[in-house]
Amino acid sequence: MSIGFGLLIIQEQSWAGNQAEEPLMDSVRTALSSAVTNHAPPVPEFVDTESRLDYLRWLGTMSERLKKKKTDFETRKEFLQTVWYESKRAGLDVALVLGLIQVESNFRKFAVSSAGARGYMQVMPFWTRLLGDGDAGKLFHMQTNLRFGCVILRHYLDRENGNLFMALGRYNGSRGKSPYPDAVLGARRLWEH
Repeated sequence: MSIGFGLLIIQEQSWAGNQAEEPLMDSVRTALSSAVTNHAPPVPEFVDTESRLDYLRWLGTMSERLKKKKTDFETRKEFLQTVWYESKRAGLDVALVLGLIQVESNFRKFAVSSAGARGYMQVMPFWTRLLGDGDAGKLFHMQTNLRFGCVILRHYLDRENGNLFMALGRYNGSRGKSPYPDAVLGARRLWEH
């Protein structure tokens, strides 16, 4: 095996660990269940023109940064629009979510980890059993995966009383260890606007 090929393999690995199956609050269960049934990409709404212009500036900047990973403009736009929507919906920083996606899947829709986590945000299949028909294939649907990932991260932030380091560790199944949170927080800086 050549060194270049070995580096490619290392870059393509995902960080998904062993997220723990645990009891969910009703609000978390409802938010995740609705993601399974909602297949239309979300359309952002704005209270004023300035908010819309801020969003469009953000979209243009992020689209340029993501161009190497997603070459088709419409695919990139839909992805970024959905990440923005689901991040805001869950009360999360969009740069944090993009950093997490970069670390988890390197923006690969069909990524599967050695632990079985799937999609952009490397969501474990047990979440679909808890919330619906158990069809783990739905985790490859962009909005479903992003909604699940954002709601799960929000759930972990709430469980950890806002401690981002611990919540990221819980998301990855490495609670209390620094490599994963450090990687996500480092990647987050690349997506700040």
